[in-house]
Formats: sequence, C-alpha cells, structure tokens
Amino acid sequence: MALAATLVAGLLHFSATYAQDTARYKGMTVNLDEVVVNAKRIGFDVNSFIKRVEEDTTFYRAFKNLRLLGFTADNDIRLYDKKGEIKASLKSETRQTMNGRCRSMEVLQEKTTGDFYNAKGTYNYYTAELYGNLFFTKGTVCADANGESADTDKGSMAKHKAQLKQLIFNPGKPVKGVPIVGPKVAIFDRDVMRFYDFAITATDYLGVPCYVFAATAKKDLSRINRADVVVNELITYFNKDNFEIVGRKYSLSYKTWVFDFNVQMDVQMTKKNDLLIPALVTYDGTWDVPFKKRETASFIAKFKLD
Repeated sequence: MALAATLVAGLLHFSATYAQDTARYKGMTVNLDEVVVNAKRIGFDVNSFIKRVEEDTTFYRAFKNLRLLGFTADNDIRLYDKKGEIKASLKSETRQTMNGRCRSMEVLQEKTTGDFYNAKGTYNYYTAELYGNLFFTKGTVCADANGESADTDKGSMAKHKAQLKQLIFNPGKPVKGVPIVGPKVAIFDRDVMRFYDFAITATDYLGVPCYVFAATAKKDLSRINRADVVVNELITYFNKDNFEIVGRKYSLSYKTWVFDFNVQMDVQMTKKNDLLIPALVTYDGTWDVPFKKRETASFIAKFKLD
C-alpha cells in the first residue's frame, strides 16, 4: 500500500448534511498518510475534520481560560539588539490566585536587565507589554464565566493590541480591521488556499495519539504570489479521541514598506477542570511597526496549575 495518498477534498463523498458547509473546500488538495487513509475507510470524514479545524476557537479560548484558574508561571522574556545580543530581559516567577471569578497575581521573584522598564516603571517594549497584557494581572480583576474582563484600556492602541493578539494567537482566521494582513491569513478562503499545501497525518505528540493538520506555503510560488502569504506554516495536533488541540506550531511573516514582522510560536496544551489552557508557550519574533523601534524578542512561558 502506498505510504501516502493525494485526495481532492472537494471531490470526496460527504452527506447532504455537510454539502453546503464543505463545498467551499472544493479544489483543496489534501495529502493523507496511510494511517489516515485507513481511518477514512472506517468512518473518518476528511471534510468534517477540515471544517472542524477551520471553525476551531478553542486555541484562542485557551489563553483566556488562564483568567479562570490558579497557577504558578515561569516567565522568561528577552529583547535583542541588532547584533543578536540581549539588551533587556525579565525572568520572574508569578502566582495567580482566584477568589471566585476574581484573580490577583503575586510576583514571587523577579530579575530584570537593561532597560526592560522605563523610568515610570512601565514596560519599555511593545512585546513585553503584550506579554504582560496577556499573562500578568495587576491588582484584582474579575471576569465573567468566559474569562472576559471589563476593558479599561481604551483607544486605538488597545484596538491594535487586540488585533495583534488575534493574529498571533488565532492564526488562520481573518483579522477584522486590518486591511492589508487581515484577509491574507484566512488560509481556508479560496483566494488564499491556493498558495498552500495541506496534509492530514497521524502521529503521537506529547504521548497523545493525534491527527495532525498541516498547512504549508507552497515552495514554488512566484515572488508576486509569495508577497500574499502571511502564514508560512500552521501545524495543529488534535487528540484522536476527542479532537481537542494538544499543540500547535506556526510561523507568520509579512513585509511592506510601512511595517514587517516574522514570528514563530510553539504552544503545548493541557487541561484543568475541563478547561483547555496552554502549558508551555515559546515565541521568537521581530516586529517593525509605525512609530515604534524594531523589536526582536523571544519568550518562554511555563504554567504549573494549582
């Protein structure tokens, strides 16, 4: 038996129930390994799986779930100069405690170098500010059952942060309000999917049997088409038993005369109280946005649940 089979998702058999939903995948070529081909023979539905991948919101949701649980975190943030040397950094251990749906955070230990903080004691770097906004809590903050808190940060900067977080933590979905990049990350849209090779394979990841969905930018794209690619690679590991996300790896980049970025991330998931949350997040990236100096940074966030 061949080790891999190439199938066109739009030509696969699917029931009338899914016909309207899956018709949009017509023309998407999906490479299946031998394990997935065999699984298809006993009921694995490729179209339904792709639809599940496209509509998944649990990955972005998992980061918000951190606002609903107690945990201890190891935080390691590093900013680099043009020579690749560390010019500022933070290493800390924090503990988040819960009182009902209200959370507060204690800094157990912290060490900084360089100009990580400015003279006012606030973050001197955009990447650090984004990290703090996502993983740190000042004072006592209460959230609803979905982990949503009243947004005290207003204005265009707050909007840009929200868009940036969606771009980074929900790759593959269009980002509203971002006219240049927003539509280009929607890898399941017909105008965008033509730039990608798609595959569904099976493997063990972190000891869990998984189906793996991979979208990788085609290597033979012309320079003009390559300029339309934002998501270079998106690999997601789904638990075979319940299709929950176990991990995700991805690479995003884009360059214009106004701004550019190049980001790689690796996220490993775990569960607590039936909530999916990140256990380990690693990031390497560089950003050059209007009115800000270029930032090249890396961070590692490790979460230990109470």
